[in-house]
Amino acid sequence: MNQLHRNKVAVTEPEVRRGAHRIARLAVRSLYQELALYPKPGLVSLRDNGAHLDMNADTFVRSLFSLRGYFVDITAAGMCDAGFGELQQLGLAAESHMLRATRGINTHRGAIFTHGILAAAAGCAAALNIEPSDDNLRKIVMEKWSRDLRAIAIASAATPSHGQLMAARHGVTGARGEALQGFPSVFEIALPALRSALARGADTRFALLHTFFVLLASTMDTNVLFRGGTEGLEFIQTQAGEFLEHGSVFESGWQQRAESLHRQCSIKNLSPGGCADLLAAAWFVHQIQTDQS
Repeated sequence: MNQLHRNKVAVTEPEVRRGAHRIARLAVRSLYQELALYPKPGLVSLRDNGAHLDMNADTFVRSLFSLRGYFVDITAAGMCDAGFGELQQLGLAAESHMLRATRGINTHRGAIFTHGILAAAAGCAAALNIEPSDDNLRKIVMEKWSRDLRAIAIASAATPSHGQLMAARHGVTGARGEALQGFPSVFEIALPALRSALARGADTRFALLHTFFVLLASTMDTNVLFRGGTEGLEFIQTQAGEFLEHGSVFESGWQQRAESLHRQCSIKNLSPGGCADLLAAAWFVHQIQTDQS
C-alpha cells in the first residue's frame, strides 16, 4: 500500500462528507436505473415482478431508501483509509436496515457488498487525489482489502450463503471471488460492452440492456444456478448469446425477442440477480468516471 499512500492528501470533514454524498448519490442512482430497466429476463422492474412472488418494485424502492446513508458512510470510510473490518461492519448494519425496510426480503444484499466496496474504493481514490480509472479502482480493491476478503471467505465457509454454496458446487467465483480479482466481470466484460454501445450512439437504456445481455451470455450467475441448476444456466446463456448474435438491441425486433426471454425465464423461475448487480455496478463506475457534478 505504500505506493497508494504516497498520494494521500489531507481532507477536511466537510470535504469528506461532500465527496461521500456525491458518490453515494451515484450508487443509489445506478441501482434505481437497473430496477427501472425493462425487459430484463426474470427480474423485477417497474413493469412486473419477473420470476419473483415475494417482491416487487416497491420493495426495491424501500430498500434503496434504506441504503442511502450506508453508501455515504462506506464512501467516507474509504476516504479515511478504513480497513476491511470497518467496511464489513457497515455492510452488516446496512443489510439489517435493508431487511427491516423490506420485511425480511433480500433485495440488495449483493449490491451492499459490490457497490459498497466500489464506493469505498472511489472514496479512497478521491482522498488519494487520483483518477477513479478502471486500473486505479481495481488496484485499490486488491491492494487494500483482498487479504481480509480472502480470510473472511475461509472463515465463513462453515456457514455458506446460497451464492457461496453454488460457487463451491459449480466451481464459479461468486461475489467474493469477483472482489478478490478486482471485479473482472465489471471491468473486463460489462464496462467494455457498455462503452462500446454508447460509442455506437445507443442511449442509456439501450446501452444498459445490451450490457445486461452480454453479462447473461458470459457470466456464471450463482442466482440462476441456485434456482435452475446447470440446465437453467445453460438455457439463459444460450438464449442471451442468440439475442446478441441477432444484433442485440441494435436490430429491429429486439424488444419482442427480449420480452419473450423475459417471459420464459419468469415461467422457469430463473432470476439472474448476480448479473443485475454487475450491471448496476458497471453503471455506477461509469457514472463515477463521467459525472461532473
